[in-house]
Amino acid sequence: MAILEALNIWKSYIDEQFVLKNVQLTLNEAEFASIQGRSGVGKSTLLRIVGLLEKTDRGELHLFGQATEGLSERQCAKLRLEKIGFVFQSLNLIPHITATENIEVPLWLKKVTAAKRKERALELLNNFGLKSLKDRFPHQMSLGEQQRVAVLRALANEPALILADEPTAHLDEDNAEILFDLLKRLNKEFGTSILMTTTNIEESAVARTRYHLSHGILEVKEW
Repeated sequence: MAILEALNIWKSYIDEQFVLKNVQLTLNEAEFASIQGRSGVGKSTLLRIVGLLEKTDRGELHLFGQATEGLSERQCAKLRLEKIGFVFQSLNLIPHITATENIEVPLWLKKVTAAKRKERALELLNNFGLKSLKDRFPHQMSLGEQQRVAVLRALANEPALILADEPTAHLDEDNAEILFDLLKRLNKEFGTSILMTTTNIEESAVARTRYHLSHGILEVKEW
């Protein structure tokens, strides 16, 4: 079953140059797909459209079997909160709270009780071998550790879809490999669908389905 269908997506900005041209993209349940392309070609824009953070100029977007055209901002926010987890290259951890509390943020937005928030955060840290980070603040963690905590935060609400925008952009090779192992485990063991962007051709190969974006055109890359 397709949880994401982007049909004939076009997007331009102020200069009226189209950054996305007639994009067609389908992501099925438990699928891991990557979009590879140079910086500035529109990968992040496409992910933001899929995540209901930006609107298209034209085209249709269906998420979880639902047409998104006409949804209010409140409805979009509800869908994001309940179904989608975001992992950004900029990490976006809140600096003055611990790893546990950062992971709890989506649950706080969902009005989950404090006890259940903490239980879920500690469960994720334990399951993925990061219990030692539970009381650390972001500045007390390496970049690799911060990014793994950001992934766990994206998982807090048990989303069906993870959108990861160049998640290894600031990581060295060893930490990038650890992060990819985490994403692959999420996909394989928990059936989480993942759509990831990257500038690196080799990194794109961790996904079972690979796309390439160039000059606004999205193409499937054959193995």
